[in-house]
Amino acid sequence: MDHVIETVDLRKEFPDVLAVDGLNIKVRRGEVFGFLGPNGAGKTTAIRMMVGLLKPTSGSVLIDGEDVASATFELKGKIGICPQDIVLWEGLTARENLVFMADMYGVPRATSRTRAESLLEEMGLTKKAKSFVRDLSGGMKRRLNVAMALMHDPEIVVLDEPTAGLDPQSRVRVADYIGKLSEADKTVILTTHLMEIADKLSDRVAVIDHGKLLVVDPPERLKDTVGTGDVLEIHLTDENKVSDAIGAIETVEGIDSAAPVDGVIAVRALDMVGKLQRLFNTLEERKIEISNVSLRKNTLEDVFITLTGRGLREG
Repeated sequence: MDHVIETVDLRKEFPDVLAVDGLNIKVRRGEVFGFLGPNGAGKTTAIRMMVGLLKPTSGSVLIDGEDVASATFELKGKIGICPQDIVLWEGLTARENLVFMADMYGVPRATSRTRAESLLEEMGLTKKAKSFVRDLSGGMKRRLNVAMALMHDPEIVVLDEPTAGLDPQSRVRVADYIGKLSEADKTVILTTHLMEIADKLSDRVAVIDHGKLLVVDPPERLKDTVGTGDVLEIHLTDENKVSDAIGAIETVEGIDSAAPVDGVIAVRALDMVGKLQRLFNTLEERKIEISNVSLRKNTLEDVFITLTGRGLREG
């Protein structure tokens, strides 16, 4: 079997909302599977059903062909979960939290102590091993929360916003470790609002919105769906002239598209640098003033805006 998790017509209804609507996905063994979408799209609900923490209204989840609804302890032991909300025992030390988690999965003490020291080092927490959790910073707690999910050496690791609230250095450390999990043939399901992390780490990305699966593809292929080449972002001095500016830009030969995104005009084209002078001249002829410009490649954020019509920052 080349896939380890399969959802079949997965559906979850709450009294006031249909959170997940007929979700069908297959997560391949050993891949990093980015599970992404705007806030409220149904990601966390879907993940909770996928690991047996939430009962679906209808449909099923199979892990290694076994229905999670009737999963054995052995099957559940294959899964490690780092929830979006930090779950730690404040009155225990960082090391004690890790060992206690391993105890719940029946990991031998000699093994758990060795594994705890390794994870503390990986997460940059060795010097805080004897500190009570209540005395740790928010970022340290987040990193410890990630380590907790790995103490029983699971085959499947579910990371729900593992970098939320982390400083840049901590984000890099956690992202690097996620990469190591992939190299160790772990299957990783990752949700994150940081598109650069999803782009860098994910073998495939699923985009979900309003409980529905919109697309599943590798990041590069997804980015190609919204246009190849470069993206020029143009800020106008007078935002009331956005429509006029788009009309002018579209007359420039070789421009693939121009569209307004959050008050900025996103212009796509191959070899954008070679077209800049003609584009600027065209706008100047129409007496449309530019306040700022920036040039970049397509990103996964572009994919989200194209597919969902809204960015991940929205609530």
